[in-house]
Amino acid sequence: MSFRREELRANLEQAQERIEKACQAAGRARDEVTLVAITKTFPVSDVRALADLGITDVGENREQELKTKAPDCPDLSWHFVGQLQSKKSRSVVRYASAVHSVDRSALVEALSKAAVAEEKSLRCLIQVSLATYGSADAATGASRGGVAPADVPALAAEIATADGLELGGVMAVAPLGSDPEQAFAGLRDVASRLRSEHPAANWISAGMTGDLEAAIKHGATHVRLGRALLGTRTLLG
Repeated sequence: MSFRREELRANLEQAQERIEKACQAAGRARDEVTLVAITKTFPVSDVRALADLGITDVGENREQELKTKAPDCPDLSWHFVGQLQSKKSRSVVRYASAVHSVDRSALVEALSKAAVAEEKSLRCLIQVSLATYGSADAATGASRGGVAPADVPALAAEIATADGLELGGVMAVAPLGSDPEQAFAGLRDVASRLRSEHPAANWISAGMTGDLEAAIKHGATHVRLGRALLGTRTLLG
């Protein structure tokens, strides 16, 4: 076994242990939480190694990396988790089964058109801004993207009625400088209200390396881990 593979194996074991402990503390079953490996800036060889170690779900922040890596690992479930320009929707839809960062009507329209053209169903999560929760400065929190909680129902209705799209739930990033407990408690409430209107929209994509425990405590179904699995990110040239 190569040094890199052994490093990834050890990191994955530690991450799985953290998730297991967080689920136990929250009184939840481990199989309620999916680990999505975020491989931004890392080579496809790392993706293959993680797949060999049991990872089934992989996420990318950039369309360019998604379309480069996904064809080499078609057996994995690919998630797009970054900010998406409408003009790149067709490329993302071709390779991803879920987009976690839907934040505007124009993107809903573009993704719907692309999904119909690709003859596939795309799961869409609404990215929610948690800037109003916790102690974060509102402007700082908003910079992490997403729609205001009050705007979620209208965008959800658009996704739910769009051809080729499936309303999957919500996604969020805890605001910088905030208490993730308060932020994710707020997201849990948004998700609960969404499910009251759309019962099948049961995904909550929340929690990263630094705050996965708080996210799981407040109902996260998908945690997005990069650094915990792959280490410090490399810089693209």
